[in-house]
Amino acid sequence: MSFGTLVYHEIRESTMFHPDQPHPIEVRQSYEDNLPSILFVTLENFTKQMEYLYENHYHTLTLEELRNFYYNQGVLPEKSILLTFDDCYQSIAHYAYPLLKKFGFHGVAFVVTGWLNRQPSPFRPESSICLTREELEGMKDVFEYANHTNLFHTRSSPSVSRMMEEGSLEISEDLDRCNANPVIGAKDTFAYPFGLYTGQNVALLKEKGFRMAFTTKAGPNGRDTDPLLLNRTVVPYSMEMPVFQDIIQANLKMKGL
Repeated sequence: MSFGTLVYHEIRESTMFHPDQPHPIEVRQSYEDNLPSILFVTLENFTKQMEYLYENHYHTLTLEELRNFYYNQGVLPEKSILLTFDDCYQSIAHYAYPLLKKFGFHGVAFVVTGWLNRQPSPFRPESSICLTREELEGMKDVFEYANHTNLFHTRSSPSVSRMMEEGSLEISEDLDRCNANPVIGAKDTFAYPFGLYTGQNVALLKEKGFRMAFTTKAGPNGRDTDPLLLNRTVVPYSMEMPVFQDIIQANLKMKGL
C-alpha cells in the first residue's frame, strides 16, 4: 500500500505568468528572494489535474489518516493522494481553495508564520504575496495547517538553508514559535524549507515529538518510508497531463509494501 504526495507553491493564469521573469516574494519577515519559475503551475493545468483526480475517484488524504497509517497500522483508502501547498501565497486562496472546495478535496498547507502579513493585500500576479492569518482561518473547511518554521525559511545559497546552519537550540525555539501561532493545527507535522535538511534536523524533529515531516524528493510513500522523510513530488508549470497521470499512477504501485 502506498500513496503519492503532490506539492504546489504558486498558481497563475497562463496569460499572467512569464517564466523568464523574476518572481519576488512579499512577506512580513525582512527577507528578499525570488520564487523559481518551476514552482509555479498554470491555473489551466492545475484545474485539469484536480479534474483528473476527481473524475478518477482519488481520495485526498488528511494528516490524521497518515498518522493512523504510520503509527497505528491503519489502512488507507484506495487511490489515496495527499495535496500539499507550501508558504501560503495568495493564489491558494484565489485559485486553489475554491477549486478544492468544489470537488470536496482536502489539502494541507505549510505555513511560515513569520511571513504572514498583518493586513490583506489585493492580488497582484507579478509578486508572490503571503496571506494573513485571518485569511488562512477562513479556509479551514478545506485546509489544515502545519509547521514550515517561523523565521527559518531563508537560505544563504540554493543548497544551504538557515535551518541547516543554525544550532539545535535556535531551531527548536523557532519551531516552537511557529507552533504557538493559533492557525497551526497540525503541530506534529513539518515541511523542510526548500526541501533541504541535515541528519541533525531530522533527529531534532523526532526529539521534539514531530511525527511526520516532508521533503521535496519525488516518489511514493509506503509503510517502510521514514515518516520524518516523506517524499513529495513538485508539480511544475511545464508538466503535461500524461506525465502527471503517470506520476499519480506510479505512486500507487510501490513494490514490496
